[in-house]
Amino acid sequence: MSSERLIRIFAGAFVLASLALGVEASPLFAHGYFLWFTAFVGANLLQSGFTRVCPLQWLLHRLGAKSEAACALSAAIRPGARAGQSDSGARA
Repeated sequence: MSSERLIRIFAGAFVLASLALGVEASPLFAHGYFLWFTAFVGANLLQSGFTRVCPLQWLLHRLGAKSEAACALSAAIRPGARAGQSDSGARA
C-alpha cells in the first residue's frame, strides 16, 4: 500500500475518532476540545496540499512505506503484478 493511501486512511480515521470524542451527541463523547484535533488534521492536510510537506509522510517513509510512484514502478518491473499487490499474490 502506498504512503499516499496510508495518509488518507490515517487522516480519515483521526477525523472520525476526534469527531466521535468531541461531539456532544456522540455516545463516545469525552470533551469538546477534541474538535480542535479535527481542526489540526484539516489544517495539516491543507498546508501539505500547498507545501508538499507532511510529517506523517516523512514518518511512513522512514518506516519503509513506498510512494505511489514506487509502487507503480515495482508493479511495472514484475510481469503479471498489479500496483499494490504483494509478492505472494503475483504470478511469475
